[in-house]
Amino acid sequence: MDQSKRYTDFSLKEADLIQGGRHVLCAYQMKPEAGEDYVQAAAHFAAESSTGTNVEVMTTDDFTRGVDALVYEVDEKNEIMKIAYPIELFDRNIRDGRAVLTNFMTLTVGNNQGMGDVDYAQMLDFYIPPAYLRRFDGPATNIVEMWRILGRPLTDGGMVVGTIIKPKLGLRPQPFAEACYNFWLGGDFVKNDEPQANQPFAPFKETMQAVADAMKRAQDETGENKLFSANISADDPFEMIARGEYVQEVFGDNAPNVAFLVDGYIAGTTGVTTVRRQFPNTFLHYHRAGHGAVTSKKSKRGYTSFVHLKMSRLQGASGIHTGTMGFGKMEGDPKDKAVAYMLEDDVADGPFFRQDWQRMKSTTPIISGGMNAVRLPAFFDNLGHCNVIQTSGGGAFGHKDGPVAGAKSLRQGRDAWQKGVNLVEYAKDHPELAGAFETFASDADHFYPGWREKLKG
Repeated sequence: MDQSKRYTDFSLKEADLIQGGRHVLCAYQMKPEAGEDYVQAAAHFAAESSTGTNVEVMTTDDFTRGVDALVYEVDEKNEIMKIAYPIELFDRNIRDGRAVLTNFMTLTVGNNQGMGDVDYAQMLDFYIPPAYLRRFDGPATNIVEMWRILGRPLTDGGMVVGTIIKPKLGLRPQPFAEACYNFWLGGDFVKNDEPQANQPFAPFKETMQAVADAMKRAQDETGENKLFSANISADDPFEMIARGEYVQEVFGDNAPNVAFLVDGYIAGTTGVTTVRRQFPNTFLHYHRAGHGAVTSKKSKRGYTSFVHLKMSRLQGASGIHTGTMGFGKMEGDPKDKAVAYMLEDDVADGPFFRQDWQRMKSTTPIISGGMNAVRLPAFFDNLGHCNVIQTSGGGAFGHKDGPVAGAKSLRQGRDAWQKGVNLVEYAKDHPELAGAFETFASDADHFYPGWREKLKG
């Protein structure tokens, strides 16, 4: 059925829609199935995303037509379509009128992903108007709270030096806690790897008690505050709350030093919002394990990594893993820094829309995946600052002299960049950093050709 007369309006101008402030705008890469008309498929997509179906129904009235999603722009050559969704379409909580990201996703990337006349469709960007934006929670905390705990400046406090305990599974409570302690002697922040939870060989309560004791010992020895991110992800929101409350009880006076890690892609919007609402003063560490099933550059359905990360700020992530933008082991590109700017800045440009966040708090980029001290300066050069949380597993525990030296080398890599000193020159007076050059020699050869001779000199 051709629905293009009802669900398209090419007279609409994007600037006017933004000025009007009553529409969410979404840009998609869409290709119809062979033999299907592009505009008709786009109209069907908009119908399925809002008020329509594949047949005329007698229950449709004039009001219903007034909240249709409308295709307002298409570029068949580049497979781009843009749809305007009236904000009245989107669900709100019955208790407090807040926005519901679950429903936002249901409309914009829901049933339309399985339509028979569409070969593929992937959301590339979206725009949220102020009237709808203010109904989202947004972050309650971010890296600023970590800087405060660490005693740093609250503006440009710099990279939080972190790690992921390796191996990701297989350590019992005491060896796990000892690994945390050893890293804390040189670094700031330790996170659970996302599979670490309540395995029979490492019961959650026993492990958290051991880590709390290790944090106290590390703080006593170094005279510095330390940070930990505890994985409280679970199927049941009440289980997540129980885990969070237990962690805060066990850490006691150090409870403000603990973040809660949520597997945001796997646990979904319910898991993230449960923690955002139940523990509003706690750093919400959004881990995105599994997201590549949808957001990989090889995929043409669902939504991109950019869209996923942008949604995380709406929902209230304090920090989210952004990848290493081509400087680590995961797929990525230096241009991915646009993702970080969308998370951090108050006004930022996406691939299609400029988003004004209306002073909503920022979400902190968390970088992990193959990073080490030698790779850091190039990453910071590309990003333009070092106000990120960095979690190196192998980059710390793979250091030839162990995790304490690994942690110190990461700190030294950050310090060298902040001071504008060449990393090789800085390594001459910092043995841990020099050890990183030796440990990650292939990276050193790539970023600093001739480093061996220079270090000897």
